[in-house]
Amino acid sequence: MGSFIMKRLFITIPLLLVISFFTFLLMNLSPLDQAEVVLQAQGVPNISDELIAQTKVELGMDKPFIIRYFDWILSCLQLDFGNSYVTGKSVWSIIGPAFLNTFKLTFVSSVAIIMMSIFLGVICAMNEGRLLDKSVRGFSFFLTAMPSYWLASLVIWYFSVKLDLLPTSGMESYKSYILPVVVITISYAGIYFRMVRSSMLSNLYEDYVLYGRACGLKERIIIKHILRNSLQVAISIFCMAIPIILGSTVVIENVFAWPGLGSLSIKSILSRDLPVIQAYVLILAVAFVLFNTISDIVNAGMNPKLRNEI
Repeated sequence: MGSFIMKRLFITIPLLLVISFFTFLLMNLSPLDQAEVVLQAQGVPNISDELIAQTKVELGMDKPFIIRYFDWILSCLQLDFGNSYVTGKSVWSIIGPAFLNTFKLTFVSSVAIIMMSIFLGVICAMNEGRLLDKSVRGFSFFLTAMPSYWLASLVIWYFSVKLDLLPTSGMESYKSYILPVVVITISYAGIYFRMVRSSMLSNLYEDYVLYGRACGLKERIIIKHILRNSLQVAISIFCMAIPIILGSTVVIENVFAWPGLGSLSIKSILSRDLPVIQAYVLILAVAFVLFNTISDIVNAGMNPKLRNEI
């Protein structure tokens, strides 16, 4: 198992370097002069060529591309993403608290999605083709098809405006988590529970299930073994769901005024704060790679056959 982890990490490190290079490259392919963007963000009224040239020297933009990339990646390894063009503050001091807030929302939502998906997947698989199975799948399809911003508006109107039970924005207490988590869970659980159901159905008719029933094993023990084998597929899905939710909370955070990465990214794009946008893109890309690596390691721990595939 140790050798498998080392091999997987050996593949991950070059991949992260490639991602960081393209992240830096895309930010530098902007048709706008970065020095001019900095001056505009700082509200400088008269931007001259001399001032642009001076800004480039001060920020190191006059150096060759590859030198700037290596300087940037070495700084990123120390969580130094540069300074904001708008506020002049450290990017990490801005994006760090926002990332923590988004991660809290993502973690709670992911736990709710996993629990709901497994529960509904097991229920529907054990009642395949029956009214309960069809009803749950049909209702989940209807809810999943709803745009998240519209669903968020409905729950705000009903639970916050009409019933006055829950807050509409912010993250002042545990109650602030309820509505955003409900919306995110509804949006994603309807997708993932069908994958759990499909995986369980593929195991439901395996020989070991027939043999277990023939030997008189209790149904709950058989279901436990079916679920364990089915989760090998579901683990990969759930691990990748976390970075997907992390990167797709933009709408939810803006609707509920959640002070996270989604809200920060919109503000940074509108103000052309490139260092913050660059850090945001890099963090999400790294999250996808890391969670994909984690899912491979967990699956290899559950299934020894996978350890020889690299």
